[in-house]
Amino acid sequence: MHELNSLLTILMDHLTGRSIPDYFVMMAFVMIVTLAAFWIGTRRLSVDKPGVFQQILELLTETVAKFLDDIIGHGARRFMAPIGTFTVLILISNLLGLIPGFMPPTGNIIVTFSLALCSFVVYNFYGVKAQGFGYIKHFMGPFALLAPLFFPIEIISHIARPLSLGIRLFGNIFGDHQVSGVFLHLVPIVVPVPFILLGILVAFIQTLVFALLSMIYIAGAVEHH
Repeated sequence: MHELNSLLTILMDHLTGRSIPDYFVMMAFVMIVTLAAFWIGTRRLSVDKPGVFQQILELLTETVAKFLDDIIGHGARRFMAPIGTFTVLILISNLLGLIPGFMPPTGNIIVTFSLALCSFVVYNFYGVKAQGFGYIKHFMGPFALLAPLFFPIEIISHIARPLSLGIRLFGNIFGDHQVSGVFLHLVPIVVPVPFILLGILVAFIQTLVFALLSMIYIAGAVEHH
């Protein structure tokens, strides 16, 4: 089956004379637009008269911070950077697929596995940073005698985490985009509206699931065995 490309990717192919993967172009587009929007939107922050963008940003920040506090507890807000980045990047990527002429980067399994691998690296990094060599005890089970049994099981379990994260995000976004696209082409008026609303809901839910699981993995990594 021929892979559909976004309008931006088609334009880039004509300008460069090369065939650039659509997921790469769209992911770069999301990153550049997001960084530019945040840089412009945060230049004039105000306590007395916050703008619309500032209010949206504060709402998003407080929502993520509340989940961090509830799941990880004391000192959880030091993990705001990776979790906030995952939240913004995935949410915008998911919603981008609802705009005609664009494809969601998270509808490609390479992108979702890359994000899942980043989550894997992040929580293990924080685990090692918090506990040093003692982090290895998380893989040993409750008793030393059971370590030879628990260690391979725990390793397999941790390896399965990024696989699960990547497949879940890819499957939901890809499936939702395909269904919405079919109905949009068949009946472009009125009928696609419920599917667009469903797509928005799926975009938010999948972002929340990815962020929450990443928080849970961090919480398990930094707590004492």
